[in-house]
Amino acid sequence: MVVTSEAELTALKEIGRIVAVTLEAMGKAIEPGITTAELDQIGRGLLEAAGARSAPESVYGFPGATCISVNEEIAHGIPGARVIQPGDLVNIDVSAEKGGYFGDTGASFAVPPVTRAVERLCKDGRRAMWAGLREVGAGRPLAGIGKAVGAFARKNGYTLVRNLASHGIGHSLHEEPKEIATWPDASERRVMREGLVFTVEPFLSLGAEHAEDGDDPWTLYSEPRALTVQYEHTVVATRNGPLILTLAG
Repeated sequence: MVVTSEAELTALKEIGRIVAVTLEAMGKAIEPGITTAELDQIGRGLLEAAGARSAPESVYGFPGATCISVNEEIAHGIPGARVIQPGDLVNIDVSAEKGGYFGDTGASFAVPPVTRAVERLCKDGRRAMWAGLREVGAGRPLAGIGKAVGAFARKNGYTLVRNLASHGIGHSLHEEPKEIATWPDASERRVMREGLVFTVEPFLSLGAEHAEDGDDPWTLYSEPRALTVQYEHTVVATRNGPLILTLAG
């Protein structure tokens, strides 16, 4: 989607704030003993109270309001009976629709006690996302995002999952430009138009380079198995850089 009016931008900011507030509340609710289904119910309640609909559920028939992935799971984890344990690494991805506009955000949360390596991984996951975000702007190359994230990962000794990409969003959950690499991609030639709406969501890992299918139709696992974090914002490319839509404040 390319924003063409103030009304569109206002609607995108509204759904962006809704998913951001939901993610923040779910993150604060994580504690040993809570199930991922219980965590998902918190998210569902907040989305419904705000007049929003879960995007994965309404668009794709996903069996949950939010995606909750634990440890070896890195994306699209199904909420269920799994009990959160001390030391777990929990990723939450919240996307929703209101009034025909979509927002998408995500973050990883480490449940204490955590090792120094996991603590650093979470901190650097956010830094990797921001390395990509700083490359966003009207007239700039989309390839700059992956180059910046890749340089950060190499410098700090991480790998990047290379088959889970960022994507356009706005009137639908996934739209053009599709498959925006958050790793260096020499074939990427596209340029960000002013007003372009898309996500920036690198998957930073302690060794994984791909996501692979599991036993159910949804959950993705790291390959090779390694702890992986994802942080995500929805942004608009402007002449002044990125306008981040998924902020809770």
